[in-house]
Amino acid sequence: MLRFEVYNNGVPAKDIDLSGAYVFGQDMIPIRADLAAANGQVTCIKRVPGACGLALLWDAGSAGRFMLATTRLPERSKPYNLNLELARAQMMRIAQKREDWGLFDYADAEHLNREYDAVRKKFIAALQAPDAAGAAVLADQALADGVTLGEKVALFHADIFLNRRKASGATVTRTSFGCVIDLFSTTEPYQERLKETFDFINIPLPWKHTEPKERICKYTQIDTWINWGVRHRKPILAGPLLCFEPSHLPEWLYIWENDYEALRDMIYDHVQRIVNRYKRQVAIWNVVSGIHANNSFNLNFEQLMELTRMTCLLVKKLAPQAQVMIELVLPWGEYYARNQRTIPPLMYADMAAQSGIKFDAFGLKMLMGVPFDGMYVRDLMQISSLLDEFVSFSKSVHVTACQVPSDVTPDAWDAWGGQAPVPKAGFWHALWSQRLQAEWVQAFYRIAISKPFIESISWLDLADYEGHYLPHGGLCRNDMDPKLAYRELRNFKASLAADTPAIQTVATRIVKSEG
Repeated sequence: MLRFEVYNNGVPAKDIDLSGAYVFGQDMIPIRADLAAANGQVTCIKRVPGACGLALLWDAGSAGRFMLATTRLPERSKPYNLNLELARAQMMRIAQKREDWGLFDYADAEHLNREYDAVRKKFIAALQAPDAAGAAVLADQALADGVTLGEKVALFHADIFLNRRKASGATVTRTSFGCVIDLFSTTEPYQERLKETFDFINIPLPWKHTEPKERICKYTQIDTWINWGVRHRKPILAGPLLCFEPSHLPEWLYIWENDYEALRDMIYDHVQRIVNRYKRQVAIWNVVSGIHANNSFNLNFEQLMELTRMTCLLVKKLAPQAQVMIELVLPWGEYYARNQRTIPPLMYADMAAQSGIKFDAFGLKMLMGVPFDGMYVRDLMQISSLLDEFVSFSKSVHVTACQVPSDVTPDAWDAWGGQAPVPKAGFWHALWSQRLQAEWVQAFYRIAISKPFIESISWLDLADYEGHYLPHGGLCRNDMDPKLAYRELRNFKASLAADTPAIQTVATRIVKSEG
């Protein structure tokens, strides 16, 4: 058991938000535990031995409100000071990434190293405070400054790689920008927005739309978009072919939920039918998406890996010239702490890469802004660090969907029917707004394209049409009037193509906001 004392402005916290909180063990893998908050303390009763850490939504002052984690801590009778442990973990993360990214002795990083020393002094003062409440106040200051510094370091590291590619004469527009299209939005304004900004289109293939009734297939909307992409010379990423999210599955398929062999045969026939129909037009196939997290049929580990192997091999056989991709969702893996019939995302990725499965790339969904597992807000250093985890797999990476909100008010047209309270998922610097969404777009894209293994980035929803995913997550309003984020993305893409500085880096904005 672990216990933490929690302080709010130097007094024991009365209300402790444990929504989304989880306990993790080695390699940040979530583990099952019972969490409770009472009398200014958080208690974690875990079910496995060994050191573990706690991740929870936490206010980091002017930096924002993020899902933050402690280090792994051994059990002891005396409670830990949660404020202090969160600050300690942030200092360790910055120190580790400075080493990983070679910034300790990098000449142009002197200002960041000085800032690190200043934050470190605040943290040491917290460690030396005579009482727990005073330590918590100083730790809160160190944490807020540490999160801001971590974001500066992540952006600085991104700039180093972008500038190196420019100096060597390599193009920085190698990474393609795309958008996930809405199958039922075929108006001219919608298509014009796609044409003017995006290099390729990402066409979803939900099984429930292509085969709403068994053996009765409908391809009208997909055919329309495939033909549009070919006509306008837009490369096509299509899929997923296999996804166990309820929104993708036809109702009739659940008849076979207790017959794995029959289910497997149905999946084989479905994948074969779709690939044969579009194999001449599709450049990248999103073959398997999120079955590590969404296990609607309660399959075991071996069955999930068998389906991954079977579908990838089939697509590789039918469309040998196309890229075969495995898509990861909810990449932080919180869901594994709630459902042991799932697989942690990086463990699933490692198994796929090491077990001889025939595929070419990983896809990655990065969605933030609603209070559900995997979609609580994370800071830029956490995002950059997660992307770095894919270096070891020696595979290309496509960010198949990224998105954050542009408002915090209820959105009746989103995937939750206006019932997803955006503020409860945290926020980046301030409550989400059009300006914050635009700044996040530039920051995220800047970090992502600096990673040499990332080949493409797709935004999830072009517009806030009915049925869009995150609240106010589109780049345009529902009348196709562009938001600030759309203009920011278009200008940022143009600045890269012209090999000129971006209109204003987010790092500069962070510095100005501090003044």
